[in-house]
Parts: sequence; C-alpha cells; structure tokens
Amino acid sequence: MWQRILCFFLAARCAVAVDSDVEKLFRDMEVVSDILDEPPKEMLKIEYNDGLEVGNGEEFTPTQTKDEPKLYWTSEPDAYYTVIMVNPDIPTRQNPLLREWLHWLVVNVPGVDIAKGDIIDPYIGPMAPKMSGVLRYVFLIYKQPGKQVFDEAKITNTDVTGHEKFSSMGFAGKYNMELVAGNLFQARWDELVPSLHKQFGISL
Repeated sequence: MWQRILCFFLAARCAVAVDSDVEKLFRDMEVVSDILDEPPKEMLKIEYNDGLEVGNGEEFTPTQTKDEPKLYWTSEPDAYYTVIMVNPDIPTRQNPLLREWLHWLVVNVPGVDIAKGDIIDPYIGPMAPKMSGVLRYVFLIYKQPGKQVFDEAKITNTDVTGHEKFSSMGFAGKYNMELVAGNLFQARWDELVPSLHKQFGISL
C-alpha cells in the first residue's frame, strides 16, 4: 500500500515540476504578456529530424528546423486538439508590427496523431529576415471541446495572406479551446532563409 502512495507522490511531484518549468519559461521569455494571458500546463516535447529535441528557449537554426517536427504531449482518450506555431516577433522583437506570424495550424487532431488532423496552414519553419536578430518560435497545443467545424480559409506557403497578424488567443477563444501544452525555441537568419522568402514572394 505504501508503495502505491509513494509512486503517486513522486508522480505528483514530477507533474508539479514540469508545470513550474513551463510557466517559468513562458514568463521569462515574455510569451505570457506578449501573446498569452496564462502559460500552458505542460511542457511540449518537440522533435525534429535525427531526434533533435528543441525548446526551452534555446537557439536553433532554420536549417535544423526546416521540416515538420513530431510533437508529444499528454492527450486524453477520444479528445481532439489544435496545434499552433507562431512567431510573435516579426519583423523584430522590438518592433513586432505583424505579430503573430502563423507558421503552422492543424485542427481536429485526434490524440497526438497530427497526421490525422485537418491542416489549415501547413508547416513552414523559421524564416527571420537577416536584420531581425534572434526571434521566438512558439508552439501551443489547445484541447478542443470536441471535433469541430472550423470556419477558416486554407492558408498556403506561397503567399503571406493569412500568416500575418494571427492571434492564438483569439483563435482559441473563438472555438472555446483550452491551452494544455507549449514550448518555444529561438532562431535567427541563416543561408536557408532566402529560399523561403522566394517561396512566399518576399523581397527584402
């Protein structure tokens, strides 16, 4: 009996530690205040090619993060989720006139199986202009009240339309969703970025 109690106590302590870590990250990196009112409840695991784990506010390159990552969070049976990735710092963190720039939006994700969700905006990696410095890239997981119909236009990765001035909180509020997990990393310009700008027809 005491072993069960000990296991429960240790699990609870780990959960509290994770919650504390993600809250500290989102407050220290000023994501809370810039684009959110409250931090997520759980630290999201983000894994790119070759097992590269990113997050915790650390810096990675656009080349390292150019392909859609795998995401892991604690999901509930039969629940549906929304995946959002945004850059709150376009064109710069000091002057974010186009906040938030949408990089990825998938809705009606059953559990953690993103491949079975409905894509509104396909993944596009960091593409910070050369003069922008280090920018934040924020991943958010929202729990939906159920499978929903989303009244949103599809967004492409060949046109900036729909990417600029997105609101994660506004989108979540519109569809009555609950923020459950999140993480973020930082990136700056590298040699891959010009090809991404060309893809969107952006000239700088």
